[in-house]
Amino acid sequence: MFRKFWLALMLVLLLAPAAVAAVENVNAEQARRLLQQRPEVFLLDVRTPGEYLQVRLAGARLIPIDQLQRRVTEIPKGPVLIYCAVGSRSSAVADYLLRLGYPEVFNLYGGIWAWQLRGMPVLKGPGG
Repeated sequence: MFRKFWLALMLVLLLAPAAVAAVENVNAEQARRLLQQRPEVFLLDVRTPGEYLQVRLAGARLIPIDQLQRRVTEIPKGPVLIYCAVGSRSSAVADYLLRLGYPEVFNLYGGIWAWQLRGMPVLKGPGG
């Protein structure tokens, strides 16, 4: 009986990593649909303030990557879509949020540049 318990426990522990949530990389079209269909998704821009002023997605909240650790409480614990210029900074932030226990984390693969290349709308300049 005791041996069966340990065997079952070992199987659960070995299979547990497969059940752990993962960051979902989404392309620009998938991100657009996600934002349209799920208004509760928090849109996070992790670029610099200068990059943000040049071009950004409507509704995005700017928390530069170098400020993220001290400002992470500003990010709601629901679904989050993260973007940067091309997807590398946002990928690192997505992994970080997943480790903090965020339930649904999406990374815009290709970043805002992939979004723009597909002709999707952006805001530009200080007033948008």
